[in-house]
Amino acid sequence: MTPRIGITLGDPGGIGPEVVLKALSSVASLPEAEYVVFGSSQVVDAGLRALGIHLDILPWDPGKPPEKGRIRLRNIHHSADDIVPGSAAKGNGLASFSYFAEAIKAAQGGGIRAVVTAPISKTSWRLAGLEWRGHTEYLEEMYPDAVMTFWSERIRVALLSHHLPLREALNKVRKKPLLEFLRSLSRTLEKIKPGEFELAVAGLNPHAGEDGLLGAEEENEIRPAVREARAEGLRVTGPFPPDTVFLQSLGRPGRMVVALYHDQGLIAFKMEAFTDGVNVTLGAPFIRTSPDHGTAFDIAGKGAADPRSMVEAIKLAVDLSLPLL
Repeated sequence: MTPRIGITLGDPGGIGPEVVLKALSSVASLPEAEYVVFGSSQVVDAGLRALGIHLDILPWDPGKPPEKGRIRLRNIHHSADDIVPGSAAKGNGLASFSYFAEAIKAAQGGGIRAVVTAPISKTSWRLAGLEWRGHTEYLEEMYPDAVMTFWSERIRVALLSHHLPLREALNKVRKKPLLEFLRSLSRTLEKIKPGEFELAVAGLNPHAGEDGLLGAEEENEIRPAVREARAEGLRVTGPFPPDTVFLQSLGRPGRMVVALYHDQGLIAFKMEAFTDGVNVTLGAPFIRTSPDHGTAFDIAGKGAADPRSMVEAIKLAVDLSLPLL
């Protein structure tokens, strides 16, 4: 069965449309699937002209079966006058959210098996009056088991918490939420990659607390959660010193590091895989992937955006969605 993959344009004032169109310009080298772009035809046409790219993009008819190698468009109209190139803006936020919400609706209805989201601006969403900080927070409201993970060829990382101030994130490092997180992550990974992953939990403090000398969270919260998860049959180890667990996990495709807050995981991940890393939301009935970079307003419209992370996000969306077909 041919998978149908949705791709959103992201913030139209950033590099999202550019990296989407560049990635699709080599559709013959992408996995065999039908690709449905969710966005404005005006934004797509302007992007194609600016890049000098020709793509055979046809309107999407959800009632027809998917065709391999086809590119479709779910046109979502908005006024081009509301878009501000190279900057966060209310119109940009409303547009990017409408692309995303429409793609999620299609995924919930079974029309597409995965959603690949180009980068949005959290500031644009805030200016638009939206209550969510990003894609994952929106999905978490519908799917409480949603988990933010990051994938590259050499390292995989899952985040216990993500877009929170550090003080709030540290309050999440408790036995009960960590145990629930490990259960949820393990369940989802077993659905898409059965028997493949071991979870390696990072410690919170230097040297993973040094047996309580450098902090008590490992002994009081983290280790008990790991111990109980293992007793339930989950493939979990740790806590490991956070300054070495990422290095020790490089090149081990069967290991996913569980980071306890955003920057603990993302500094290490982006040092290794900034140009080709992929953000993956697990725990929903469909797969959602995204390039591991932002809107890059400073280079928007200059034709300089690197599409490699978008290409990898598309490839991974197809790969992870196949077991769900």
